[in-house]
Amino acid sequence: MVGMSEGPVEQPEHYFSERPAVGDRERVVEFELDGVGYELTASTGVFSGTRLDPGTSVLLRKVVPPDAAGVFLDLGCGYGPISAVLARRPDAEVWAVDVNRRALELTRRNTDRSPGTVHVATPREVPEAVRFDEIWSNPPIKVGKAALHELLATWLPRLTDDGVAWLVVSKHLGADSLSRWLADRDWSVEKHASAKGFRILRVSRT
Repeated sequence: MVGMSEGPVEQPEHYFSERPAVGDRERVVEFELDGVGYELTASTGVFSGTRLDPGTSVLLRKVVPPDAAGVFLDLGCGYGPISAVLARRPDAEVWAVDVNRRALELTRRNTDRSPGTVHVATPREVPEAVRFDEIWSNPPIKVGKAALHELLATWLPRLTDDGVAWLVVSKHLGADSLSRWLADRDWSVEKHASAKGFRILRVSRT
């Protein structure tokens, strides 16, 4: 596993698989953020393929997007709503990473006209030398604790020295226990905000 397993995973949620078995039925997802309207194409077989996921919505509305140039990681990008927001700046370089090939193709389509630069990639396609000023993620809690911990242990060390990760996690699906796990591994963890049953964790180097 390289941060996220790139082979089929025995899970009922098809978006954990590299190539979802469920049929491809597209739909348009619309949302507005800071006066900017977004109209993205989603589909079955990807995470929250019928709407903007509530956790992602909380993350985007409670954390101010970067106000300077930088390299940013959208970890578990799905069909790309976080990437689309981060790439609004023409000097932004965004890595949109997922194991789901259908999700990656949708993200590519949804960001092809973004002012910023968006690299759409599987985990193994991200060069080892790339470091991130910010990581944004609505992590896949349902893959299980061991896989989630491996995911974060793989990508958080790729933050720059003063980089920060923003993670949104349901209070009822282990936000507090994840916070403790990160702190036990010498990450600095702050509860940045809470809304609609979700916590946003701000993670940085101690």
